Amino acid sequence: MTWEAWLCVGVVVLVIGSLVLTKVAADVALVGGVVILLLAGVLTPEDALRGLSNEGMVTVGILYIVAAGLRETGAIAWLVQSVLGRPKTLARAQVRLMAPVMGLSAFLNNTPVVAMFLPAVNEWAHRNRLPISKLLIPLSYAAILGGTCTLIGTSTNLVVNGLMTKDAGLPTLGMFEIAWVALPCALIGFLYLISLGRWLLPDRKPVMSDLDDPREYTVEMLVEPASPLAGKTIEAAGLRHLPGMYLLEIQRDGDILPAIAPHQRLQANDQLVFVGVVDSIVDLQRFRGLVPASDQVFKLEVPRPERCLMEAVVSDSCPLLGKSIREGRFRSHYNAAVIAVGRNGERIERKIGDIVLKPGDTLLIEADPGFAERQHNSRDFFLVSQVPDSRPLRQNRALMAITILVAMVLAVTLEWLPMLQAAMVAAGLMLVTRCINSAVARAAVDWKVLIAIAASFALGLSLQKTGAAGFIAAEVIALAQSQPWVSLAVVYLLTMFFTELITNNAAAVLMFPIALSTSQALDVNFMPFAIAIMMAASASFSTPIGYQTNLMVYGPGGYRFSDYFKVGIPLNITMALITIGLAPLVWGF
Repeated sequence: MTWEAWLCVGVVVLVIGSLVLTKVAADVALVGGVVILLLAGVLTPEDALRGLSNEGMVTVGILYIVAAGLRETGAIAWLVQSVLGRPKTLARAQVRLMAPVMGLSAFLNNTPVVAMFLPAVNEWAHRNRLPISKLLIPLSYAAILGGTCTLIGTSTNLVVNGLMTKDAGLPTLGMFEIAWVALPCALIGFLYLISLGRWLLPDRKPVMSDLDDPREYTVEMLVEPASPLAGKTIEAAGLRHLPGMYLLEIQRDGDILPAIAPHQRLQANDQLVFVGVVDSIVDLQRFRGLVPASDQVFKLEVPRPERCLMEAVVSDSCPLLGKSIREGRFRSHYNAAVIAVGRNGERIERKIGDIVLKPGDTLLIEADPGFAERQHNSRDFFLVSQVPDSRPLRQNRALMAITILVAMVLAVTLEWLPMLQAAMVAAGLMLVTRCINSAVARAAVDWKVLIAIAASFALGLSLQKTGAAGFIAAEVIALAQSQPWVSLAVVYLLTMFFTELITNNAAAVLMFPIALSTSQALDVNFMPFAIAIMMAASASFSTPIGYQTNLMVYGPGGYRFSDYFKVGIPLNITMALITIGLAPLVWGF
């Protein structure tokens, strides 16, 4: 190999080592590796930036906007309640998550499936007190396993199928032909993840837990007349086990119902009194048909979807001290509505409008985003801060958002539009129909993930460009050319190895001509080798950088690089044994 090839190998080892042994962020480590190769002249600026124009990377970025539209309209919450439900155990939660994800991924590209489910699973885990680190790797792996089962489930299958018809002169694969091998792999992988794999997953909690927040509020919520919650029990409505919050009482027709039983049914116009921390109040506002009981919220000039929640600590020079919120005309004075008051953990036995303000009271306020800037230097408040992700949902557009999603799925499944174009149209419709505004759309894109994906493409290109990957692959395969089964195993393992280091499509394209030459030299059927490349390139479980969905859950799950080793290596070995054993039996050498 040339010195450029050796340098590429060294840089890849350095990047992998830094991710395994240190806490360097994935995007930083990957970009650092690209910079080294760029400065050494191995990569040109065009090579280094080529990943930024990659269709897969751009599609992921656009799908963040589509997913944000579903989240902002409350469609994600509906998905959580209707599809995922309220599991009693972690094992049931994993089953309820992985089964629908695997089914959807068979007919959709698995990247958008994970993009859609990621915010839903975060919210679902939060509500059900489930460790998110036990759910996001299974989410990614289920999407990968489901995607291998059909020709259109993953881009890798389509790439290899195109090479088969063009370079090998073979007929195109049927929609479900690969399922002879992929379906057993998916089923066994599913059983592994809910059994042994469950114990290998890490159990990590966020550095700051919502339940540790000492600021506790009392907040009143109203069941709207046409609310879907009316007629449901407290437990069925999902209001019984909210993290960091509990339902204190129900006020109904002037009566107070304390000690709420799980089977108590809600009625329209019930006023529910909750006690809890601020993040749980944000969750309450995402329940369809549940709104703040204060009528002041609906009198503000700013449209409700454009508002957010603020926390403000009343100073000793506030002009409203000694007055109730209603007497002081808080809404008129500040163009903001108080929806809860916290006072050193004390429960204030009054309605919001009747509470007399004291110095040090913490107010939870609904206002336009400019409130914090206007009051930042005000002497009326000691401190003003915005509560993250606290915008009220645009629930009247939830059906529109779901319709856009279904249309996107149909357009791709029926091959009316490629994935990128369908995602662009869907994102544009989310903006045009006001399911989401432009500011939220821009903020929804996870640039760290996109940068990491783009940098991964550049590293993969460097291995191909310098000949390092081809040299290593050709030398290893030469050792096994006399035995078809051994050659098939080597092709699978090498494809799997390159997939973990570079990208699935790059690994498949790199290994295809080598595998084709091997089958021709051995005078055997190429189909088992083609299937092996499809499965090995897609079944990437041992590193977060080998597959886009693994990278997408890397940060939100709080994972370390080694977590993928623990869970993924046994799964990789299992998939290899099944594929190498079944492929020659189905298609024959």
